[in-house]
Amino acid sequence: MNDGYPACSTARQQLLAEFIGTLLLMATVIGSGIMAERMAGGNAAIAVLGNTLANCLVLWLLIELLAPVSGAHLNPVVTLVMWRRHQLAANVGVSYVMAQALGAACGAMLAHAMFEMPLLQWSSYVRWGWGQWMAEVVATAGLLLSILRAPQRKVSLAAAAWIGAAYWFTASTSFANPAVTLGRTLTDIFSGSHPGSALPFVVAQSVGGLFAMWLHRILGAK
Repeated sequence: MNDGYPACSTARQQLLAEFIGTLLLMATVIGSGIMAERMAGGNAAIAVLGNTLANCLVLWLLIELLAPVSGAHLNPVVTLVMWRRHQLAANVGVSYVMAQALGAACGAMLAHAMFEMPLLQWSSYVRWGWGQWMAEVVATAGLLLSILRAPQRKVSLAAAAWIGAAYWFTASTSFANPAVTLGRTLTDIFSGSHPGSALPFVVAQSVGGLFAMWLHRILGAK
C-alpha cells in the first residue's frame, strides 16, 4: 500500500472512483424511482419492483467496474468495516466517506436534472420507528456479510442479490448505506426519506456493519 491506498491506483483515482460510483448508484436509486412512479400508474408494487431491478443491476455493475480501482466501497459502512479490519488507513477512510457523501448529493441532483425536476429538494417521507431501524440493522449486516464471506469474484453478485432481496423483506426497503440515506433526503419521491429520519438510520446501519464484522469472526473469518 501507498499512504493507505492500494498500490494499483493513485489516491486521486481511488477518490474519483468512489465519487463517480456513489453518484451513479444514487442517480439510479432516484432516477429509477421517478421513472417507476410515473409509469406504474399508482401500483406501488410495480414501482418498487422497477426500482429494485435497476438498483441491483447497477450495484452489480459498479462493483465489477470499480473494485479494481478503489475496492468499490460506495458506502461509508463498508469503509468503516474495512478500516476496523485494518485494510484501510484512517485518513483514507475519511476521504472515502467524503467522496461518497458528495457523490450521493450530486447523484440526487443529476437524477432530478434528467427528469427536469427542481435540483434541490427535501423529502417529506418520514421513516421512523423501531421496525425501520431494526430493518436497517438487518439490511446492512446482510450486505456486509455478503461482502466479507462471498468468494472474491462473486462479491458483486452476492451484494446485488442481497440488496434485491432485502428491498422486499425489510420494512425500510433496505437503504443499508449512509451515503444513500443522505441522498434520499434530497428527493421528494417515494424512495426519499425525510432529513429528520436520517440520523437513526445511519446509527442503525453502523451497528449492522459492526455486527456483521463480529458474526464474520464468529463464523470463521477467511
